[in-house]
Amino acid sequence: MSGMRPTGRLHLGHYLGVLVNWLNFQDTYDSYFSIVDWHALTTKYQSVSEIDANIREVALDWLSVGINPEVSTIYVQSAIPEIAELHLLLSMVTPQNWVEREPTLKDMVKMLAANEEEAKEKVTYGLLGYPVLMTADILAFKAELVPVGKDQASHLEFARDVVRRFNHLYGVEYFEEPKPKFTNTPLLKGMDGQKMGKSFNNDIKLADSDEDTLKKIKQAITDRSRLTRKDPGHTELCEVPWPMYGIFAEQAVQEQIKADCESAQIGCVDCKTRLAGIINESMRPFREKRALLAKDPDAVRKILDFGNAKARKVASATLEGVRELMGLSRWY
Repeated sequence: MSGMRPTGRLHLGHYLGVLVNWLNFQDTYDSYFSIVDWHALTTKYQSVSEIDANIREVALDWLSVGINPEVSTIYVQSAIPEIAELHLLLSMVTPQNWVEREPTLKDMVKMLAANEEEAKEKVTYGLLGYPVLMTADILAFKAELVPVGKDQASHLEFARDVVRRFNHLYGVEYFEEPKPKFTNTPLLKGMDGQKMGKSFNNDIKLADSDEDTLKKIKQAITDRSRLTRKDPGHTELCEVPWPMYGIFAEQAVQEQIKADCESAQIGCVDCKTRLAGIINESMRPFREKRALLAKDPDAVRKILDFGNAKARKVASATLEGVRELMGLSRWY
C-alpha cells in the first residue's frame, strides 16, 4: 500500500522516485494506491478549492504512466470512511508521546511553523494525528509491504509499533507488522540545483508541453566555473543537466555529450537543448495518453469509483474485526 497527497500535477521526481517502483510492484503484489486527500488537509486546510481538481490531476498522471486499474486498486482516501473510523480506534491505543516523537510529524511542523508561537496556531489536532492516520491507511488493507526509500524507514516503524501494541492489548495477531519495501529513489535535482519539488517552483511536470520543458531546462544551473562558450566544460561540476543525462540518455549519448562539452564543441545552451529533446521523447507516450484521458473525465471518474468500491469492501472487513476486538461489534 502507498499513497500521494493531491497537491497538483506530478513531476519527474515523483515519476522516478515513486511511480517507477509502483509499476514494478503492481505486476508482483496485490497493490493499493491511494490519493490521500485527508492528509492534504492536515497542512492545506485553508486552501481547499483545488483539492478536487488535484485529485483528478494525480489520477491522470498515475494512469498515463501505466498504473493499471485492472491490476492495482486506485482509490481516494476520503471515499473510504472506514479508514477514518480505524484511525479513531487506533488513536485510542496509541500513546501521545509516540506521536510527538514521530520524525514525519516533526518535519511537517518545522515546515509549517518557524517558532513555537506560530506552531500553536498552525499545527492542528488533525496534523498531530497524522502518524495514526498514516497507520490506518496501511492497516485498513492489512498491507504487508509499504514501498519507502531507506531514508523513510523510521516513518514506517511507528505503524509497526502500533501493530505490536494493538495485538498485545487484545491478545491476538490480528495485524501483521507492515514491512518496508525499500526502493531505489534517485535524487533528482530541480532547475535551481535543489531537490526537485513543486514548492520550490523548480520542477518539470509529467504533463508539461515540449515547449515548457525546453524553457525550464534552459534555466537549469550548469557548470558555474565555465565562464564563456569557448571554455571547456566540466561535466563533474555540472549541477543539473549532466546528472539528468545519466538518468534519461543512453550510454552512447552520454559519452558523446561528455566529449563535446569537455572539448568545448558545444556550449551549455546546446547541451540543455539536447537534454530537453531527450526528456520530451521519453515523456511523449505518457503525455499523449494523458491528453486522451483528460478528454474523458467520466472514464477517470468511473475508474476511481470502481477502485473506491473495491477498497471500501476490504477496509470494511478489516474494521469489522477491529470493532469486535474492541467490544463494539454488537452496535453495528
